[in-house]
Amino acid sequence: MSTMLIAGALTANAQSKEKTVYEFQPHWYVGVQGGAQYTLGEVSFGDLISPTAQVLVGYNFSKVVGLRLGVNAWQSKAGLTGNYGLASTPFEYTWKWNYVAPNLDVTFNLSNLISGFNPCRLVDISAYLGVGANIAFNNGAVDVANEISLKYPNWKLDNGQVLGHVWDGTRAFVQGRAGVMVDFKVSKRVNVGLEVNANCLSDHYNSKHAKNADWYFNALAGVKIALGKTCTKKTIAPEAPETIYVDKIVEKVVEKKVVDKSLEVTPIRREIFFTICSTGLTIAEEARAKDILDYMKKYPQTKCEITGYADKGTGKPAGNLKLSQKRAEIVKKYLVDNGIEESRITTAYKGDTEQPFDINDLNRVSICIAQ
Repeated sequence: MSTMLIAGALTANAQSKEKTVYEFQPHWYVGVQGGAQYTLGEVSFGDLISPTAQVLVGYNFSKVVGLRLGVNAWQSKAGLTGNYGLASTPFEYTWKWNYVAPNLDVTFNLSNLISGFNPCRLVDISAYLGVGANIAFNNGAVDVANEISLKYPNWKLDNGQVLGHVWDGTRAFVQGRAGVMVDFKVSKRVNVGLEVNANCLSDHYNSKHAKNADWYFNALAGVKIALGKTCTKKTIAPEAPETIYVDKIVEKVVEKKVVDKSLEVTPIRREIFFTICSTGLTIAEEARAKDILDYMKKYPQTKCEITGYADKGTGKPAGNLKLSQKRAEIVKKYLVDNGIEESRITTAYKGDTEQPFDINDLNRVSICIAQ
């Protein structure tokens, strides 16, 4: 009697490949906007619409928080309606004035806060809070007050909604504001966007004595241009963990048998990496897929299992699941298009529920094992 031990081992090391990732870069930007303003009042909505414009200079300290100086200017309107016991029928007056309002705003990029920094994203949503001054002049309420006083001698400037806070010349008011921005990416440095904001000032702003705060609202559209790089590229040379496959056969024989060495086939493993938001094979990754193709053509009895993955640091789980499926299917299609029977290939996809590598960007991968 004799005992023969046959052992085989394979070590599949992932080939080194430099991967490109993007990191946020603090930067300055400038912008210009134009639009319309509505000043809250008691006359009809259309009578209180006026033009407005804004110029911006800002700095984004991080992917979420920034600071900007915005100078909003042009025109505000107000109105007065009623008879106040002076006339038999209600009367209505409207007036306007000019202003320049510099504001300092703290901005928050909500898209980056929720989903992480992504230079491929086409739309960013942000919010901001600010405080500043409104410097008003050319107040038409002065002429309106004089006209009413001449027509109605019993007119009292300090009666309720009446013009109890008429100001002349130039007047500065403290104001606070909040707003929301939606930016659409045109290029790495250029965005076009929409912005709406609400501005709160003291009761004296519109010259009326209403015993509450005065408000105006802006709707603006414009363009913003970054003055420096918004992100930088970083290359990572991954070191994939070593994977060992061991087949151990222990056979007790009575008589000597001849083993056909040509039937012994060691498995092969290849990782096919993808760029961010991509399912396409690069030239380098196609060469790795060809290793699997050549192996399966050489050994017709072998089969291949392909598993697709997506990284947790980008996108949402539902989208990442579909992305990992496409990454597995594109490798399968490459093998089938080049002569491998579809029945010899199985696919699976994990999305971002499993992360085979410790480095986030390496998990944009399809892992192929043929044996």
